[in-house]
Amino acid sequence: MRLHQIITSLLEQDMYKFSMGQAIYHQFSDYKTTWTFKCRNKDVFFSTEMIEEIREQIKGFCNLRFTEEELTYLDNIKWIKGSYVDFLRLWQPRYEDFEITTDGECGLSIETAGTWLNTSMYEIPTLAIVNEVYFRMAYDYESLFDSFRKRLAEKKQKIESGEYRLGNYSEFGLRRRLSAQAQEYAIEELSSVKSENSAFVGTSNVYLAKKHKLTPVGTMAHEWIMCSGQGNKKHNPAYSNWYALDAWVKEYGVLNGIALTDTITTDCFLRDFQLTYATLFSGVRHDSGDPIVWGDKLIAHYKKLGINPKMKTLLFSDSLDFERADRIKRYFDGKINVAFGIGTFISNDTDEEALNIVMKVTKCNATDVAKISDTHGKEMCQNPEYVDYLQRCIDWRMKNE
Repeated sequence: MRLHQIITSLLEQDMYKFSMGQAIYHQFSDYKTTWTFKCRNKDVFFSTEMIEEIREQIKGFCNLRFTEEELTYLDNIKWIKGSYVDFLRLWQPRYEDFEITTDGECGLSIETAGTWLNTSMYEIPTLAIVNEVYFRMAYDYESLFDSFRKRLAEKKQKIESGEYRLGNYSEFGLRRRLSAQAQEYAIEELSSVKSENSAFVGTSNVYLAKKHKLTPVGTMAHEWIMCSGQGNKKHNPAYSNWYALDAWVKEYGVLNGIALTDTITTDCFLRDFQLTYATLFSGVRHDSGDPIVWGDKLIAHYKKLGINPKMKTLLFSDSLDFERADRIKRYFDGKINVAFGIGTFISNDTDEEALNIVMKVTKCNATDVAKISDTHGKEMCQNPEYVDYLQRCIDWRMKNE
């Protein structure tokens, strides 16, 4: 290992991995998944030295265990149950679940396979490792960090001056952060900002939320809908959202309720997000498509169901910067509650272009799964025939139901 160890705690994880992990443990413990890494940047290449460092860093991650102090912290989160905490007491990452080679388009290929319980927990630390290794080994890191600090100072000034009015916002940048140092620095700086119109309320990084006494933020990701809805071959995949919402309510009731809408398009989601679920869930999350069009659609849907939109929250998390968030906040002010999860713009805004890397579930129980999304290009599936099948199922449902 040429660099310092990047992931030093199993709490260095997005909160929604624990939220989903508990429901997986109780309801889908026998499901098996395959995850595939992809770098969307066309001009990025990972050298042999970088890949070897990534291997060593992932081995270091796999040697970690939860401490009793960390488990106590999780146990005190309102919706985390003791049975899941006891499972985590025994849990450890398995390096044997990883296949890391030089076969990818960018020179790097990573695939993980095993139980959903295990492989779900690998995505975020793996991406954080890949990102930090790349920026520390491909660039002069100190110069990058200096540009990061300068840009962050400008953001702080604009919040303090009232130029940006963001309302409640959180940091969602663990997977694509410049470094662990940069993410923590950003959280410390934004936590200190005094503003009447913007409130930094939390982070998706559970380790930093614990360390800095912030709220750990996150409920569900696309994998939840993809696997719970498409992992059973007997299910019609056009009803993925119904299966996912039903399982979530069984686990959490009215707690931990922000639903993700765009896995197989928001229009299809709304067919299942009827009065019961729309009442039980406190809000919904936007992750693709035009945010204004999407928000107006959700407001109209709540009104159609007889639900006061002002009692619900729209959480925006798609490629946000402060300017875009400010514009969304001003548009929806007085119509519905809004909040923001802002990632790369907070955790990796430097003089160099950020990596656009993802690691998505591509198979569940040996069958293909896919995300359609509300934005063309955000789909990820290794089998075009399955995507075609899924789209035809959705189209049939939308026309005939």
